[in-house]
Amino acid sequence: MTTDLRVLAKADWETWYGTLEVAFGGVAESAEERDLWRALTEHDRSLGVWDGDACVGTAGAFSFRLAVPGGALVETAGVTMVGVAATHRRRGILTSMMRRQLDDVRALGEPLAVLTASEPVIYGRFGYGAATRQMKVDIDTTRVSLSAPPGTDDVRLRYVRPADVHEDCEALYARRVTSRPGMTARQPGWERLGLLDPQSERNGASPLQCVVAERAGELVGYVRFAVKPDWDYRGPKGSVQLHDIEALDPAAYAALWRFLFDIDLTSSVVARNRPTDDALLQLVSDIRRCDITVRDSLHVRLVEVGAALEARTYQAPLDVVFEVEDTFCPWNEGRWRLTGDTKGASCERTDDAADLALSVRELGAAYLGGVSLTSLAGAGRVRELRRGALTEASVAFGSDTEPWLPHGF
Repeated sequence: MTTDLRVLAKADWETWYGTLEVAFGGVAESAEERDLWRALTEHDRSLGVWDGDACVGTAGAFSFRLAVPGGALVETAGVTMVGVAATHRRRGILTSMMRRQLDDVRALGEPLAVLTASEPVIYGRFGYGAATRQMKVDIDTTRVSLSAPPGTDDVRLRYVRPADVHEDCEALYARRVTSRPGMTARQPGWERLGLLDPQSERNGASPLQCVVAERAGELVGYVRFAVKPDWDYRGPKGSVQLHDIEALDPAAYAALWRFLFDIDLTSSVVARNRPTDDALLQLVSDIRRCDITVRDSLHVRLVEVGAALEARTYQAPLDVVFEVEDTFCPWNEGRWRLTGDTKGASCERTDDAADLALSVRELGAAYLGGVSLTSLAGAGRVRELRRGALTEASVAFGSDTEPWLPHGF
């Protein structure tokens, strides 16, 4: 039977989302989670593939603004909810959805598409490159201490109900967004994500807790967390499960971490998503006992090469011609001259000789400044055609802070 790809109708959401749940293992989410994703779904940006009355494929997109090097917020498609029924694999369904989706993103004028991948190997063939990483730490707080910068003792901490301060916390987060590439400006409704706390997902931990940091009556930081009690014959060995933490200055940041380290009846702090250059690594006394694991996070796809490269700034002056390969979005193929510096950039088509040759996947990986073009060249994924061009471009594409996505979507 011929399948039919079409935009999601609101009446079909339950069937569509049920197909996605089955594709990801068949465990139904809590009512709280379903309500959130139903509210956030942009139906006109969501696609379903139907075989008769059965939904066999899903893909959606959120309308984001993504922070890029230089501090600009760029209109971006946040690709999400992608799944294909196991009964309909190897029939081109995923490719058809990716094709339609990128055409739609281009038509909307968004130069970027991003996603987090359950299986990273899948999306490289559609031009997505792994551009950010996230760090997990499991800190033995019985053996690790924190150094506190001046002013830490002047920060006042107090417990609050998470829902009572979520607007103030969102305002503080918004002040932080442009300081780090890869962060997203949260649109209305997304503030609910930080309060999501279904009991089925706690795995024995407490309900969500919140502590705010204040100085002279002003909010300067917050942390949301849970505590998972545990005991053995020697006594308590609970763990603190960090959800998210933000602060406006080093003293407030250290005060919040020191609080987490000192919670009674616990012997560890676990944070599953922190930037790889987190200042925490400079505060701890023994990094070896922080049990660090790093994995890929945000994958970036340049939908319009010229517009995307013009949307960010560059750490050093550059004038380089890229030979870009992009078989999935052929409008990007060919030579592009990128000139730019810390003030801005221009990227236009050219017939000049190429300095560097690469695919759009490598441009996506390097775009936010966390993956160097030099390292990609070392893996054979970027070719230097003019001596010196690789170093010039690699330095210019860098970022003072590691790009980081603070939450999934």
